[in-house]
Amino acid sequence: MIRTAVYEDLPGHRHARALILNAFFGVPVASWFLRRTGNTIAHPDDAERLLRAGELVLVFPEGAKGTGKLYRERYRLRRFGRGGFVQTALRTRSPIIPVSVVGSEELHPMLLNLDLAARALGLPYFPITATFPWLGLLGLIPLPSSWIIEFHEPIAPAADGHGPEAAEDMAAVMQISDRVRDTIQQGVYANLQRRGSVFADLSAAD
Repeated sequence: MIRTAVYEDLPGHRHARALILNAFFGVPVASWFLRRTGNTIAHPDDAERLLRAGELVLVFPEGAKGTGKLYRERYRLRRFGRGGFVQTALRTRSPIIPVSVVGSEELHPMLLNLDLAARALGLPYFPITATFPWLGLLGLIPLPSSWIIEFHEPIAPAADGHGPEAAEDMAAVMQISDRVRDTIQQGVYANLQRRGSVFADLSAAD
């Protein structure tokens, strides 16, 4: 949905190349879909290569923990790891555009994570939802929800006096990472209040 919003709203209809955890490329159907929709493995070298080539790169700093949250933990951002996305932005002098998304965490409300099954299959988690695996493949169909996607003002590390060498300064890296996280989390909370019901009609919203 983020990639669709970028494509529809940006002049020139540009595509954002999403960085996806390697484990998902090992899932047969998911691997086929991910590769054919322009995604690539979440690796710093790939991210730098794409940015230096002028591509838009979409990263998910929460990693698998972000998509593997239980329903009761929805919309509470996890920590952003060690700030690898900030280091990449610093090295390539790229701005970071925080994106707040409301609507995604009701599509497949995860009630339980089967750790043993996930480890056996080499997956970051194995979800039990209200419909999966009880309904078989039909359980993979997402539930309806109303979405709000907000693109915040860019955070440009270079504008704050941080050059490529700051990628090795972990204090600066984590400071920027926390700033991005706080921006996204505040946007999520504000848009949850704005949306109200998960089934709200937002067609007439500003």
